[in-house]
Amino acid sequence: METVFIGQDEVPDLLPMAQCIEAVRQALADLARGEGIQPLRPVMWLPEKVGALGMMPGYLGSIATMGIKTVTVFPGNAGTEYDSHQGTVMLFDAGNGRLKAVIDATEITAIRTAAASAVATDLLARKDSSVLAILGAGVQGHSHLRAIPLVRPITEIRVWSRSPDNAARLAAAGAGDAAIRAVGSVAEAVGGADVVCTTTASSEPILAGSLLEPGMHVNAVGSSVPFARELDSDAMARSRIFVDRRESTLNESGDFLMAQADGVVDEDAIVAEIGELVAGTRPGRESDDEITTFVSLGLAVEDIAAGDLVYRNALKSGKGFSFEFGGTRHG
Repeated sequence: METVFIGQDEVPDLLPMAQCIEAVRQALADLARGEGIQPLRPVMWLPEKVGALGMMPGYLGSIATMGIKTVTVFPGNAGTEYDSHQGTVMLFDAGNGRLKAVIDATEITAIRTAAASAVATDLLARKDSSVLAILGAGVQGHSHLRAIPLVRPITEIRVWSRSPDNAARLAAAGAGDAAIRAVGSVAEAVGGADVVCTTTASSEPILAGSLLEPGMHVNAVGSSVPFARELDSDAMARSRIFVDRRESTLNESGDFLMAQADGVVDEDAIVAEIGELVAGTRPGRESDDEITTFVSLGLAVEDIAAGDLVYRNALKSGKGFSFEFGGTRHG
């Protein structure tokens, strides 16, 4: 059989956000049930940490697929013609090892990350949550603007960015019937919000615990390395903490590890993995007043689930192009 190659421009049509949310929800539940494999990702940093190459392997038994995302991360690309995150998702048949698909990872990463936040929001935010604050107006700001209103009745959105122009552009993009506006400070964005999404590339905290209010839900998305964080230690200390993967959090999350170094949280502060909530083996929000925080690092099983959805939709629609790539014995 031939291998399917799918480019960046084709992925958004093949990965509708609503479908991706359900695919990620299932993948996280499968992982929690022991039906997936999720190793820690090795990361190779360039000198002075100007950029990195991350390798993210994983396996999902429910779709009999193993895969790997290789992704470069270059924060300095902001404002240039290049995305900060670039790479590929490769899918292999778990029965025979055949390479089924090679898919551009840029849009997969953007969409599945926001989809994971939507799953967490659906499980943890108060049911009547209507005010959304987005901190950061880059790729993930745009993706979360689309994702969160799919799981909660959002009527008001405030956008803050260190670049007022970027915040204004994101606000101008609109979000259905919700009233959306750019604001000049984090405090103005967060005050009175029900759901807060931190989607920046900041290495220093942008969200202070003093700004958190009873009943809030926070999706901490921007940091995926031990030496950067978006939430200060007080914010972590005031939260009931939920994660995509415990092992990853304890090895990779600057938000958690720096708060742990400050002595305000320990491993027991992690209430549950999101997949455990989906599977029904751990409780989520227990009162309307508690503050919940989802620490999102991004998992290979999310990329594999999203990539499989892209692949199947491409086969149905005839998108992408195919050719023999190797692995089949002839003669």
